[in-house]
Amino acid sequence: MDTGLLLEYGWVLLVLIGLEGILAADNALVMSIMVKHLPEDRRKKALFYGLAGAFVFRFASLFVISYLADVWYVQAIGAVYLLYISVNHIVKQLFVKKKTHMKEAVKKEENFWVTVLKVELADIAFAVDAILAAVALALTLPATGLPQIGGMDGGQFLVIFAGGIIGLIIMRFAATYFVKLLERKPGLETAAFLIVGWVGIKLAVYTLAHPEVAVLEKTFPKSTGWKLTFWGILILIAILGWFLSKDKSEMTKAEQKQLES
Repeated sequence: MDTGLLLEYGWVLLVLIGLEGILAADNALVMSIMVKHLPEDRRKKALFYGLAGAFVFRFASLFVISYLADVWYVQAIGAVYLLYISVNHIVKQLFVKKKTHMKEAVKKEENFWVTVLKVELADIAFAVDAILAAVALALTLPATGLPQIGGMDGGQFLVIFAGGIIGLIIMRFAATYFVKLLERKPGLETAAFLIVGWVGIKLAVYTLAHPEVAVLEKTFPKSTGWKLTFWGILILIAILGWFLSKDKSEMTKAEQKQLES
């Protein structure tokens, strides 16, 4: 694998880690609410068991998706879904009061293993978004020549798998930092979902260039012009998300109250 290819794969992996981190923060916040009713010593166990099951799901689902990744209508469904969750999140941010999703986690006594199952199902739901975004980013990476895993180039599969594993590690160990960062700069969450939507557009472009659809030239998704456009806009969204998000640590109490209302 030459240096240029390593750099391209490394860059995609870094983007996946950043995206997983921001998405994992909100997910971890919801999961922490799910286990809050348990005694302190059982909370960590519930999260551990739930995330262990989710790890198995991520690997199995990624293996299945690798076989379907080159089917154009599966790509189309993935693109529509990514665009839907992006638009849905932004609409809720604009028109629905924040933290309403937290009210869904009712604090009541329940069996320990029921809580574990809830954590596992929640992570599975969150994983779908992350896996689809990762697949959309990886599909246009150049082939590495490594043996195929499932129905995908070995290098593409491994970068998606690495991103997913790192996402789980982030959710388990580093999510506290991302939660604090989101509390300080809430606009970053909106930027993350804008990136998800932009990745959905990337997958839509890849679908339109599929030989069985042929609306765009087959080579277009891998062209230098499109790659520069895609990554340029993605970086711009991230930069604007950082600088345009008001830092709540520097806001007055009145401004914070208005932002949260």
